[in-house]
Amino acid sequence: MTRYYNKLGGIYRARDGVFFGVCKGVAEYFDFSVFWVRMAMVIVFICSGFWPATGIYLVAAFFMRPEPIKPIANDDEQEFYDSYVHSPRSAAQRLKKKFQDLDRRIRRMEDKVTGREYEWEKRFNS
Repeated sequence: MTRYYNKLGGIYRARDGVFFGVCKGVAEYFDFSVFWVRMAMVIVFICSGFWPATGIYLVAAFFMRPEPIKPIANDDEQEFYDSYVHSPRSAAQRLKKKFQDLDRRIRRMEDKVTGREYEWEKRFNS
């Protein structure tokens, strides 16, 4: 049940996990049963005491990225997801620039098609 994005970009927290999704993310990454990973966490919690196990769990939850909502299909999508997770502002700026470039191209095409020269060329070349 290992997902494609786990093979590409490392370990992720599961979005549908019980508490931050750390155990489920570890289980999916290593292709273990979630039950056994949770049982191991309970045993570590009982043997080490409340604070060490809780601290390790919270640190893991802090450093593990959340899994993508949509499965990642290729390396370009993985690169964008990683850039978004590390810097949402720069990823938003990249998207804004792409949409501005696309808007500029569409306006040039509209100007070309709606211009008088296009109509004359269409009439003469038909």
